[in-house]
Amino acid sequence: MLLYFLSYMFSYKSKNNGLVYMWVSFEIVINIVMTLLFGYVYLAIFTAFFIGNIRNPVGFYIIYGLHIAFTVGAIVAGFFIEIDLFLPQIHFILVSVLGTVLLPFNLFYRNKQINLEGQLEHANERISELTVLEERERISRDLHDILGQKLSLIGLKSDLAGRLIFRDPQAAEKELQDIRQTASTALREVRELVADIRAEKLDNELVRTKQMFKAAEMELTVEGDSSLGQVPAIIESVMSMCLKEAVTNVVKHSGGTACRITFKETPNEYVLSVEDNGIGIANEGKVEPGSGLRGMRERLEFVNGSLHVEGGKGTKLTIRVPVVLTHIVKEVD
Repeated sequence: MLLYFLSYMFSYKSKNNGLVYMWVSFEIVINIVMTLLFGYVYLAIFTAFFIGNIRNPVGFYIIYGLHIAFTVGAIVAGFFIEIDLFLPQIHFILVSVLGTVLLPFNLFYRNKQINLEGQLEHANERISELTVLEERERISRDLHDILGQKLSLIGLKSDLAGRLIFRDPQAAEKELQDIRQTASTALREVRELVADIRAEKLDNELVRTKQMFKAAEMELTVEGDSSLGQVPAIIESVMSMCLKEAVTNVVKHSGGTACRITFKETPNEYVLSVEDNGIGIANEGKVEPGSGLRGMRERLEFVNGSLHVEGGKGTKLTIRVPVVLTHIVKEVD
């Protein structure tokens, strides 16, 4: 037992795969000896637990197969050598063998899922960084295209007006009017650019959503047109943020394998639904604030929208925003 304890401790502390396999082999040998001498097959469960934490798939399957083979072989040999020792505890032996077979697989795929979730989170962070970088470059190009030419034109016309102010006042006045018109046009285009920067585009969010589901190895189905006609910027921003929160919840918490996103436009409202085949949600979405549903409801209330949550076999979120807001926004503009 002391040797087994030391082998188990060293196997956990070892960083090199070769040393890990060596210490696990010692544990398997001790399992065999203890099983044959005293019928103590129970140590195989502890070894199986450690084998389930091996990250290398090839090493896992090799050690896993050897462990099962030697454990079962030792038990069969024990029945032939001293049946009176093994027969009274046959039910404990069967439970131990079952744990030896199932426990490593459970731990291995659980660790694999945790690793994939970590990679997904890292990928999402990287995508966000690249999105910010791409947006900065786009803003830089737009500012150069909008302001560069017009500011150069304003500078040239200002020089020309300065030369004409005494020689031809009427021509100088015309140049000053052109300068004023050019400045007004540049100001309007900058305002449009700023408004476009602030708005979250639904199509862009849908692209990120597809990348997220691909990284999570989940099936995604998109129905309807995400453009939804002439959607005001404020509505598109709210729906984009709600879509982001909804798909994040699906990937992290649903435990499902597939998701369907549906876009629909009626004469009175825009409708967005996100449905998964996961474990479902209780209390019709009346959960703690940390789930993100409260934030979605608050955003939707700002544009007179609503959120409906359906549980059961999977979860379905239905987001509705009235079209009438379009006329309000146009009147304000």
